[in-house]
Amino acid sequence: MKLEQLNFHHLFYFWRVAKLGHLTQAAQELHTSQSAVSAQIRQLEERLGEALFAREGRRLQLTDTGQLVLAYAENIFGLSQEMLGRLQGRTAGITRLRVGSVATLSRNYQENWIRPLLADPSVVLTLESGVLEGLLTRLMQHQLDVVLANETVPSDPDRPLHCRFLGSQSISLVGPASRWASQSLRVPEDLDGQDIALPGPRHALRAQFDALCASAGVSPRLRAEVDDMAMLRLIARDSGWLTVLPEVVVQDELRTGLLVTVGQSTTLQERFYAITTPHRHRIELLEQLLVRAPAGQAGS
Repeated sequence: MKLEQLNFHHLFYFWRVAKLGHLTQAAQELHTSQSAVSAQIRQLEERLGEALFAREGRRLQLTDTGQLVLAYAENIFGLSQEMLGRLQGRTAGITRLRVGSVATLSRNYQENWIRPLLADPSVVLTLESGVLEGLLTRLMQHQLDVVLANETVPSDPDRPLHCRFLGSQSISLVGPASRWASQSLRVPEDLDGQDIALPGPRHALRAQFDALCASAGVSPRLRAEVDDMAMLRLIARDSGWLTVLPEVVVQDELRTGLLVTVGQSTTLQERFYAITTPHRHRIELLEQLLVRAPAGQAGS
């Protein structure tokens, strides 16, 4: 079939059914009857010459062809949603920037990164957090403009992404000033038996830290492992334990003297990346953030 023969109305109905996995739910969302939705999809299948769904019980399962068509429909309608959002913002003199960040990334780091935009009345920010794979899916569907992460993404021709290095920061050992104000420890040599809080197993740093301790024959006393950096900050502040983290996580507590740096490891580095799609709509404000000097960005 030729492009002009493709009915995008049929494709839209297919997209909603594929996303919801049920004809009845899709019909309710589209404010039409189940039979009308079914007829639209059947016509699309006839045009394409292949089945898009296989029924399993009460649910519809995508065929291999259905999976392929869905991947393209996601891009088509994701771009359409992005277009409408951009046009609405432009007519109102507004620039919208949608930023996703992995849950293990410091909230302080994120705020430092977007800080140049906070005083601009023409900018509307959408900030989301989650697991990397979910954020990348939303990025590929054009529901996010950029994803901030502390790990790179592997090259995949089926999922083209640009991964830009923003900077890095050495990992620090921090503790309450009331106990550690005039003391220092080597990382990891002096951590054997010390009460310690660590980033959780999903954090990019955790495997590095565990390997470093194992190679030195050191066994700290693990008291907490925390994926969310906002929670790790509270643990560092209120527990009295030593905590291993990037200093940006507790920058305010270090500034006020509530916490002090007890030791540092130049071996362990948290790296920061901005992930975008290669064909995204150019947003000037985002371009300015991406070209900022990495060293100043990561160390702030």
